[in-house]
Amino acid sequence: MQRRKEEFKYHPNAYLERKRNVVRGLKARTKILKVLTMAAAINKGEEIREKGNELTIKAVSKSAAMSYPSSFHHLRLLEEEEIVKREGKRPYKWILTGKGQRSLDELDFE
Repeated sequence: MQRRKEEFKYHPNAYLERKRNVVRGLKARTKILKVLTMAAAINKGEEIREKGNELTIKAVSKSAAMSYPSSFHHLRLLEEEEIVKREGKRPYKWILTGKGQRSLDELDFE
């Protein structure tokens, strides 16, 4: 009897055009994008740049349960594809740009 690998749903923007999309990278980028999406949903209508709501690499890596260098690497890859961008001065704040694919859950069909 064959065991199937556990199905894992990846964020639509975790797939990159200019890089090979290996499973470990897709999982890491999905974690990062979920953290950024949740922060954007919490701060909807508010300024993300307020104290305590800053999404630096340190905050993203802690929330996504990843190492700092790994988070930084994947944020840079996402930045090259213009899915996220950094703002301000050091330490940079990372935000979603709104570009890229959207899941069916994100679309409003009313």
